[in-house]
Amino acid sequence: MTVAEINRKLDLARTHGPLQDIIVPPCPELLTALQREVSQPDPDPAVIARIAGSDVAMAAALIRIANSSYYARSRAVRTVNEVVAMFGVKPTVAILTGFLTCNSMPVNSPLLGHFWESSTRRSLAMGYIARQMYGLDADVAQMCGLFCHVGIPVMLQGVRGYSGTLAEALARQDRSFTETENAAHRTDHTVVGAIVAKTWRLPPVVHLAVRLHHDFTVLHDAAIPAEVRSLVAIGCIAEHLVNRHEGVREQKEWALHGPECLAYLQVNELEVAAWEDALHAVFEGVVLA
Repeated sequence: MTVAEINRKLDLARTHGPLQDIIVPPCPELLTALQREVSQPDPDPAVIARIAGSDVAMAAALIRIANSSYYARSRAVRTVNEVVAMFGVKPTVAILTGFLTCNSMPVNSPLLGHFWESSTRRSLAMGYIARQMYGLDADVAQMCGLFCHVGIPVMLQGVRGYSGTLAEALARQDRSFTETENAAHRTDHTVVGAIVAKTWRLPPVVHLAVRLHHDFTVLHDAAIPAEVRSLVAIGCIAEHLVNRHEGVREQKEWALHGPECLAYLQVNELEVAAWEDALHAVFEGVVLA
């Protein structure tokens, strides 16, 4: 499958397929403003700081995250301007994207307890793992981790009968999560999540990786960009680490494809164990209001 074909099928699903009536949450205005500035040839850190500081809760969250154990700063930051100066534009925007996404899609279902906490842990894990790799954009990886499962709450809100499908998909062991979704609705959360990421004008590599994050055949498909394949492999490892931290039983997906993902990234289980240790305090620190 080529990138052009993936994009064509996403557009078709949105306009003529089973998702033509689904409501895609609008991109938050502040995120649109951030994207507009980042798209400039020379983004102005002062503009990013001004946008971040325009929302009290977002500014407070940014400063709290900057002072968390994940970044291990020797000196605490006190202002948004300090955070932007320390991190730079792209890492700051990655953090703000997480805040705005979580707050624009409230999840009110007992089936999805701590959904955004898990998503944030996955996001941080993907960013961390990407930093251990050569030539990967950790901020893009972090954004991808946040959006991997974003299609689930969107489907829960907009697809009739999806609540029952979700309960079934979480319980079944004889087939994959996406197979259960497709059997009931002729689509799945990877398609919906990719549509959201595309509609929100996130980097193309993000919506492609979100669409493919359960399709491990792409690891061997030269038609798919190497960065997308790496994000699919990293996402599998990150999901495994988050599940272990949260006490979730080992998923069939990891047993089937974990070794394949490790081989693709040329890492071993000792390295994964070291990453798990390094991320423990980071995962513990994820508490969303």
